[in-house]
Amino acid sequence: MIIGIIMIIVVPLNPNLLDLLLIINISFALIILLTTLYVKEALQFSTFPTLLLVTTLFRLSLNISSTRLILSEGGKAGKVIETFGNFVVKGNVVVGLIIFLIIVVIQFIVITKGSERVSEVAARFTLDSMPGKQMAIDADLNAGLINEKEAKERRKKVENQADFYGAMDGASKFVKGDAIAGIIITLINLIGGVIIGSTTQNMDFKTVIEIYSLATVGDGLVSQIPALLISTATGIISTRSSADASLNTQVANQLFSQHFVLFIGGGSLIMLSLVPGLPKAFLVLVGSTLLILGYRLYKAKKTEREEVPELVEPQKEKPKKDIMDLLHIDPIKIEIGYSLIPLIDEAQGGDLLERMITIRQQFASDLGMIIPVVRFRDNLSLKSSEYTIMIKGTAIERGEVLVEHFLAMNAASTDEDDLDGIETVDPAYGMKAKWISKDLCEKAEMLGYTVINPSAVIATHISKVIKKHSHEVLGRQDVQKLIDNLKEMQPVLVEEVIGKTISVGMLQKVLTGLLKENIPIRALDNIVETLGDYGKNTKDVNLLIEYVRQSLKREITQIYASNGKLDVITVNQELEEIVSKGIRNTDGGNFLAIDPAKMKSIIHSISQAIKKVYEMGIDVVILTSPIVRIYLKEIAMQIDERIDVISYNEIENSVQIQVVGNISL
Repeated sequence: MIIGIIMIIVVPLNPNLLDLLLIINISFALIILLTTLYVKEALQFSTFPTLLLVTTLFRLSLNISSTRLILSEGGKAGKVIETFGNFVVKGNVVVGLIIFLIIVVIQFIVITKGSERVSEVAARFTLDSMPGKQMAIDADLNAGLINEKEAKERRKKVENQADFYGAMDGASKFVKGDAIAGIIITLINLIGGVIIGSTTQNMDFKTVIEIYSLATVGDGLVSQIPALLISTATGIISTRSSADASLNTQVANQLFSQHFVLFIGGGSLIMLSLVPGLPKAFLVLVGSTLLILGYRLYKAKKTEREEVPELVEPQKEKPKKDIMDLLHIDPIKIEIGYSLIPLIDEAQGGDLLERMITIRQQFASDLGMIIPVVRFRDNLSLKSSEYTIMIKGTAIERGEVLVEHFLAMNAASTDEDDLDGIETVDPAYGMKAKWISKDLCEKAEMLGYTVINPSAVIATHISKVIKKHSHEVLGRQDVQKLIDNLKEMQPVLVEEVIGKTISVGMLQKVLTGLLKENIPIRALDNIVETLGDYGKNTKDVNLLIEYVRQSLKREITQIYASNGKLDVITVNQELEEIVSKGIRNTDGGNFLAIDPAKMKSIIHSISQAIKKVYEMGIDVVILTSPIVRIYLKEIAMQIDERIDVISYNEIENSVQIQVVGNISL
């Protein structure tokens, strides 16, 4: 089509073919105008800026062809142009030219200029609002109001809006240039026709003016009427706001929605008919029509209210709620007091939602798991400055922050009385701290304090709680998502192991067992391969976890001996034998059964050994054999859940092990 339009500029056209193309041009412009009336939002007609260029080029090419015929054929350029010229001129050339100029002025100064300005402003405001819209989408995503797919669609729509209005800003220049070109081509046709007719065709001046003015006006109208339609379409699409209905429906619903407006308008016209000299019949006719329309609208609304009486006061209706929604429990939810709402409101400068996005990304990078969306809810039963961190509907930890203050963490070398503030403790780690005003932040930093804003305090606390309870958060559906992601990269591994050697539920138990002891599950491919190797021989989850931990020795070594050295407390062989003999094998898995007196003695021995090492200021782990590791970990958790227990097979041979204690009965 584009190549054909360009060919029209070069190749002379037959008058009959030109008539056909002019009719196609008018039809195309009419279709574009009607389309802009019926779309519900501008993006539904996203090709409009490109169509502006194509239609403008098409009209200009037809103008060139018609000019060629007018100047070469003595003013004869087809029946369409001749008919339009005769209809407007009607024997008076001056009137015809004036009418044509008025149409051009209306298009150029009113419609085209206005459309250009609207497009320019819309483009600027759309681009300026993009960052805010993107942040609002991220906030809704983090709050759980939308899912990842909906967020992606909304981001794409925002980008498309910016592209559309940016393109419209430039495309409106085509319409402006087309109007200018129409005036110039008309002058060329008229002046050129007069010169050619007077010099080469031996016509008198009056005949030349009649012939060429007729052709010029007809040609101008044939090109300007489609241009006027498309200019109007440009204005409509530029001023179109998003809605659930087409423009004609909106106008009918909004302009003729108030019966009293029609009553006042009709009454005013009837009163105006009393003024002497005005056409009374027409004023009374139009005024009466408005009164009748107003009365019919009033009757229709009254009937609607009588048929649906419960809709008279909709504000008194109780909101309907699906009872199934009450059964839903959020994996992670944060309840906050009302004074903390500004921390999650981006309009008030709150950045807590943005911090939660960073935390989710950090967990994905460090632990290899996707944290579910953290939902924030206000709770009037809490103190205004209090918040509660909930895991699966149960409150795990609480905290309190002062929004207009900063938390200054007390360093060991500083004097507690050297800084004014409200005494408190860090909600995440329980360290001594003070809430200080903003003007004291610089002084606190100079004194060696670590200054943290309220959002960072809450985010750190949430991160700590989620990490501690990550094994509770990871469900089978989450594991399935991890499997689907792994399948895209290693489909053979997933198809061979998952569902054949081990189930999704078994993999979830192994992963939660690793997370419970803060072992990352990033190397999911390694974990699945290990389960594929050993899952055929045993279904004992504890034993499978030990096999997986051994396959992750590089990761475990990096956690506990990143500098190549490791201080450990070893376990006496006699104690290991007691624990080993106490392991009972059942169909439901293995468990530890030891005499209560011996168990009490074991707990006492572990406690004493740990206490001695802690007094020395050494951070250590308990090192034992693989077969009893997990059971000693269960015993150690009764003393302190922070005690780490690893086996010999989980540490690389290059690590230098320093024994600083021993556990024995």
